[in-house]
Amino acid sequence: MVSDTAPRRVAVFGATGSIGASALDVIARHPDRYRASVLAAGRQVEALVALCVQHRPDHAVIADDTLFAALRDGLRDAGLPTRAHAGAAALDQLAASAECDTLVAAIVGAAGLSSTLAAATAGKRILLANKESLVLAGELLMRQAAGAGAEIIPIDSEHSAIFQCLRSRDASLEGAGVRRILLTASGGPFRGRSRAELGQVTPAQAVAHPKWSMGPKISVDSATLMNKGLEVIEAHHLFGAPGERIEVLVHPQSLVHSLVEFVDGSTLAQMGLPDMRTTLAVGLGWPQRIESGVGGLDLLTQGRLDFEAPDNDAFPCLGLAWQAMAAGGTAPAILNAANEVAVSAFLQGKVAFLAIPALVANALSTLSVESADTLAVLLAADQRARLITQAAIDHA
Repeated sequence: MVSDTAPRRVAVFGATGSIGASALDVIARHPDRYRASVLAAGRQVEALVALCVQHRPDHAVIADDTLFAALRDGLRDAGLPTRAHAGAAALDQLAASAECDTLVAAIVGAAGLSSTLAAATAGKRILLANKESLVLAGELLMRQAAGAGAEIIPIDSEHSAIFQCLRSRDASLEGAGVRRILLTASGGPFRGRSRAELGQVTPAQAVAHPKWSMGPKISVDSATLMNKGLEVIEAHHLFGAPGERIEVLVHPQSLVHSLVEFVDGSTLAQMGLPDMRTTLAVGLGWPQRIESGVGGLDLLTQGRLDFEAPDNDAFPCLGLAWQAMAAGGTAPAILNAANEVAVSAFLQGKVAFLAIPALVANALSTLSVESADTLAVLLAADQRARLITQAAIDHA
């Protein structure tokens, strides 16, 4: 329970991104309950300093070590007492320290894993937006969290919806009488297009998501449906759900964020406007409900709600994620790493859109799967997948 006299200290990792902005918006609405005590960004020093001027945290971290002096000088020139830090070790140390009670884990990609693990080991409440932490090291992360009494609350819309429907991430599917979990997907900007029609799409078209404002990598993942595949793996770990109890529904309006079907025939759905501030407010306030700044859902003005099956032929990344989840071990880490390299190459104009699933499939078929017992094994698999995928791009 948040004290009436001491606001909960929140570290926002990925503060300069869209999720960070939404988190800081909600935090600022409740100064008596929450305080942004640590802000972290990757390379955007000026944007980070500007956020520090606005929110006055105790600590600011820039992930790129070479930018420490720029951050330190920027904070000094702004007349702030905020302490400057740089590098991955600083992120890990602050995530695990008494400087925060809660971590908003919104660093994009595998770079966010180490600090998320550090917070889990320290028993923090983690508002998890970094899906790669679960995809790359789901078994390890959940084991660490359980051992330390850490609380992981998902803040992507689909898993937040499932969390809210189940009321607890610890509820076993059997004990809760759950028959299946239905993850919804917007379908991305290319919903309805055939595989042949996807051959010439551009990065600009791929990042133009019809419903959500996201970074380029996540937007491309949404366009390929890899984002939904990663979320299937996340749901498997977050809720202890076997693959056969997880299904995907395309829902272009993005108003029903996911559903849970119970054995008695009841289906609970969580609905709302597509705004990340809602799920962040759930994560910050749970089990209480707090004001997020998001308006209510007027179904009369929204009109119809549509649902359809995903097109696995046009969007094979979803099937590749199911394949990796079924294989287990290091397979999800291979999938994630290959996808990160492939998406980066696509955004740079080095490969075509349809090369993304081909490159991921190549990594999965080339590399052997090992048991995911330690972080070292997972990171080694991640590195091998990156090297193989980059080599395939270079020789294409």
